[in-house]
Amino acid sequence: MRRVCLTLPTHRACTGTIAAIAEEATYGAREFGVEVHLLILDSSPAPVLAEHRQTVAELVASPGVTVHHLDEDEQRAFLREVLDRSVGASASASADRLLELMLPSRVSYGACTNRAFLIAQALGCTSVHRRDSDSRYQYVDGEPVFPLHQELTSLGQRADDVRKSATRSKLPPGSADRRVAVAGGSFVGEMSVDVAEIRDLDPDTYGELVGLSLPEGYPEIWRKHLIDASFRGAGTASFDGDRTALAPISPTQVDMCNIGFDHELYSRVPLPPAPDTIGTDYFLLHLAHNAQLPGLRHNRHIVNFHTEERRTDAGFLAYQVRFTKFLLATAYLNTVYARTTAAGEALLDTEGHIKASVVAGFVRDSVDLDRTEPVHRLDVIEGAYRRLGGRYTTVADTLADRRPRLLDEARDDMADFALLMDHWEALTGASAEAGLAVTG
Repeated sequence: MRRVCLTLPTHRACTGTIAAIAEEATYGAREFGVEVHLLILDSSPAPVLAEHRQTVAELVASPGVTVHHLDEDEQRAFLREVLDRSVGASASASADRLLELMLPSRVSYGACTNRAFLIAQALGCTSVHRRDSDSRYQYVDGEPVFPLHQELTSLGQRADDVRKSATRSKLPPGSADRRVAVAGGSFVGEMSVDVAEIRDLDPDTYGELVGLSLPEGYPEIWRKHLIDASFRGAGTASFDGDRTALAPISPTQVDMCNIGFDHELYSRVPLPPAPDTIGTDYFLLHLAHNAQLPGLRHNRHIVNFHTEERRTDAGFLAYQVRFTKFLLATAYLNTVYARTTAAGEALLDTEGHIKASVVAGFVRDSVDLDRTEPVHRLDVIEGAYRRLGGRYTTVADTLADRRPRLLDEARDDMADFALLMDHWEALTGASAEAGLAVTG
């Protein structure tokens, strides 16, 4: 029986989301006859973790659904076992460093998803489907609209077979026999990045900041359009029936809270484990798009909302620093994306799989990027926050105080990513070898 992993990484209270995603797991098992492994990776504080355990204990058992609720100690034990198998117990320094990258002490959107990838391998799953704790499902006529429907319909299937049921298709020539590598939708509701207040306070400063997330080379009129559309998802449109597009998926058209990956993609290349940095977990979406791998984009959009924690002074500052780190990381990532775009289908081997060593080389080369660009970016960002004034002055002061560290981390995070890539296929292989027993 086909096994799939529906995962919810979290570090905050989300009992409602846990109950809702359990319903999606039940739906997938019932409607598609698959074995759904619901994987909750919980890094929450002890009181919140206890609430989550109670919620999980109260879930109604469903045929075909197995729930794995792992706290950080349990995740660490799994990773230790995998590292011992892949690196070897004698190489303790290397294993310790990789463990830090896989389970850092700080928030990492890439690392938590990488852990889901490895555990999915151990569970024998053929795909991973990610949801986030700050999102919920749309409802139509009292019924939830589950993205898993479109993900299970398409992931891992021949693109030419999926084309028969897709609303639209624009497959690159010669890709009909390739498997669908990515399936995803976007979101409705609040902006995915918490910058709406900046847009309202000063549209020009907003454009300057958001513009740093875009590659160079776009005509000005198109650049303004991209800035206006950034982080807004599908707007406020309600679901009114399924529509799908079969084609390589642009990362700007989907959201990581509403995504499914085929194992042939994530078993070869991980996500950047950069801590305290938003946006870098879109790396596989960029890679799949640039390699022209088939994807299915759907309109079963998830509802995004901002948690109360973000609205506190501490939460606000932490988030703006994460946004800054994303804009600094983009200087390095854009050099990688430029090379993967130029390589195109040459990134694929004869079986249509990503050549991981080629991508790792691009990442490693990016570490040597001249510091002029990141320094300029940080100047622009700090100046923008100072112009905004008010509580944004605290952000500017924080960036000034952390300036050398922020610049070093942007570079070092790419070096860490290259290191993880060097070991990734051994880690995914060791995870599959470790099997179900390790996950408890």
